Amino acid sequence: MPDQTTPPILRYFEYAHLPEPLLSTSRNFSVLAHQLAAILPACEERDVALRKLLEAKDAGVRAALDLPRLDG
Repeated sequence: MPDQTTPPILRYFEYAHLPEPLLSTSRNFSVLAHQLAAILPACEERDVALRKLLEAKDAGVRAALDLPRLDG
């Protein structure tokens, strides 16, 4: 049964403060991170999975910096 303790790393998946298109990109990673935290048991491998997802999220958001902005 999954542990219902919220992993502290989830705070790094917050995205509401970001402008578009960074917000949309980051939100997708956040949804997955929260799903994994909810379904996987609290263990070292879950923590590794979330850390690697955070690394991927950071790279994805950096890549989104090069997307054209709608406001200009």
